[in-house]
Amino acid sequence: MTVALSVLDQSLARSADDAATALQETLQMAKWCEELGYTRFWVSEHHAFPSVAGSAPEVLLAAIGAATNRIRIGSGGIMLPHYSPYKIAEVFSLLANLYPDRVDLGIGRAPGADMSTAVALATDGRPKFDAFPALTEKLSEYLWSENTSPIVSPRPPKNLPLWMLGSSPDSAVLAAQRGLPYNLGLFINPQADPRLIGLYKSQFQPSEMQRQPYAILTLSVFCADTEEQAQALQLTYDLNLFRFFTGQSNGRSMTPQEALNYPLGAHEKAFIASRENSRASGTPPQVKRRIEELAALHQADEIMAVTNIYYLEDRKRSFELLRQAFG
Repeated sequence: MTVALSVLDQSLARSADDAATALQETLQMAKWCEELGYTRFWVSEHHAFPSVAGSAPEVLLAAIGAATNRIRIGSGGIMLPHYSPYKIAEVFSLLANLYPDRVDLGIGRAPGADMSTAVALATDGRPKFDAFPALTEKLSEYLWSENTSPIVSPRPPKNLPLWMLGSSPDSAVLAAQRGLPYNLGLFINPQADPRLIGLYKSQFQPSEMQRQPYAILTLSVFCADTEEQAQALQLTYDLNLFRFFTGQSNGRSMTPQEALNYPLGAHEKAFIASRENSRASGTPPQVKRRIEELAALHQADEIMAVTNIYYLEDRKRSFELLRQAFG
């Protein structure tokens, strides 16, 4: 099976005061993934999370574009209900003029934060999640219409794509109705219905910018030279995510050594099992086989890998082995 491979990087910091290191590692990973031949390198948006350095993808993308030469760069994604569509159009038009034919604008409805932070992000203290379809329509007009008022400056390139991100039927249907390419975040919602991309493709209405439906499936990948190594990498991430969700992390990630010695209880085991549908873990042949299974199940045209591994060198090795597995 031939499948395009891309990357989503979340700039995870090992501790709350280690953001500078996390951001430098994101730049190193972008260069490394370009060298390996990946299609895209996207970055996420999160707020008020001590262990996540990537709160402003538009700023980080400017640095990534300067550090790389060919790989497509993009937002996975901009949480549009926080912002003015006009401002987002300006920001990404500027990026697309800086780095021609390389920029993807991915948008999402989720807060990327808790609700108190979402309120703080809203200029009037009122998050606009219910207005997401209207905000998407307005952003599309600013990017592609010749007769907007005010005009967007600099003028957006004609080939600047707008991607819809999501993990629910609402986002799949909205992407189809607007004629947008779609990214299904399986790593966010492991229980996402495997028919979502099929729903998107069946209801797709061609637009001037996108004549055919196109869908990316984003999942977690832990690839290592041995199955034992991959399981240790995955366990470290799973436990750190569990501790984050349950308020136990205090902004600090467990090391792989600590994770291997962690006494797993019933809650941890249940959490780990609940995420099995959203990842590929193991040796290169095992990971390749699992990715092909998931791509076929979800009808994906492209795979985007999230590889939140504690040490940079292990992260780089995982992407190297993944790329080699697919030739």
